[in-house]
Amino acid sequence: MSVPAADRGATKIADRAVRRIAGRAATEALAPGEVRTDRSTASVRGRRARVDVAVTLPYPTVLDESGERVRSHVADRTARLTGLVVPSARVRVRALRVRPAKAVEATREAAEAGGGARVRRPWSARRVPVAVTALVAATACGVFLYDVLAVHAAGRAPARWRADFMEWLATHGPHRGVWPGAVAAFAVFCLGVWLMVLAVTPGSRGRLPMRAPLSDVHAAIDRRALASLVRDAVSGLPGITRARVRVGRRGVTVRAGLAFGELEPARTALTEAAERVLGSSGVARPPRLRVRLRTEPAWRAPVRGGEDG
Repeated sequence: MSVPAADRGATKIADRAVRRIAGRAATEALAPGEVRTDRSTASVRGRRARVDVAVTLPYPTVLDESGERVRSHVADRTARLTGLVVPSARVRVRALRVRPAKAVEATREAAEAGGGARVRRPWSARRVPVAVTALVAATACGVFLYDVLAVHAAGRAPARWRADFMEWLATHGPHRGVWPGAVAAFAVFCLGVWLMVLAVTPGSRGRLPMRAPLSDVHAAIDRRALASLVRDAVSGLPGITRARVRVGRRGVTVRAGLAFGELEPARTALTEAAERVLGSSGVARPPRLRVRLRTEPAWRAPVRGGEDG
């Protein structure tokens, strides 16, 4: 004799159990010991559960990426262990905790070990050219579509501007040898080439890729920010004036003036200071350094001891 399914009993998972599972899952999202849970809550309604976890993340870290990893892991892990449907998990970052020195050193060594891997340049979204092109194309298509629908649906006569435009195209096309049509065709060709170049090139020339501590983390530094770091480092050297720094994609050029002191030792100190900043900036491909040091008009060669007499 079989017992109906409705009379066999039911399994109910308490809110407390779901809360503890969600809190434990949050600590497993990143490396061991990096995430701490401050407080977590859970609410079970039938076969659905909603969880809320407050966490402390390590510093430094990318908050949006780390928070998303914790949220996704909490939702998936809780659903898998409880058998409930977890439509959403809310993660609140309440504090940041500085990593111990050993953890920071291990992260740096991992980044240096992966330095041989190819780091790609960041791709530009190019929202402005895409938005302008889409707006112009949509406006033109909308105007033409409105006139075509007015002719075929409402029985109106074609708009005067469309008739004139079609007549102009028929009489000024490139096959007629008329220069306005040839210029228009060449402009459309150039626009198509430009859009294709934008589609296949990464852009973002103002940013340089950096070594990332994790495989799923992409970092970049602005070239102007790197130029400011180098300029601040070399401007504090004795005798250096008018320091100008230009950071390109593959090279860094430092131009400075020397007001006093010996030329060669100053050039050596200038080179070492710039190389120190470039080495600690975390750039994936350290750019070539070129130093140009010139003496100021008021500069005089220093007099060595014993040579005055």
